[in-house]
Amino acid sequence: MPDGSAVSKKTKAGPISADRLKSFVERIEKLEEERKAIGSDIKDVYSEAKGVGYDVKTMRKIVSLRSMDAADRAEQETLLDTYKHALGMV
Repeated sequence: MPDGSAVSKKTKAGPISADRLKSFVERIEKLEEERKAIGSDIKDVYSEAKGVGYDVKTMRKIVSLRSMDAADRAEQETLLDTYKHALGMV
């Protein structure tokens, strides 16, 4: 830094509360652990579905489409059809 300060002028660092910082870090760590557990649970459900004959790739696409609102889903489907026609795939 030109003025020799160790902190950027854009960063407004105040006094650091070690307890508050530790609380934030611990909360983030707990959420990361929960995310890993949930990811593992989702993987297990897909494995179970595959075991009884469902196509997991198609299921993932369906889950993705269901998470979109109707207008976004329609736009994506229209674009996909347009691109398929342009490439002679239909």
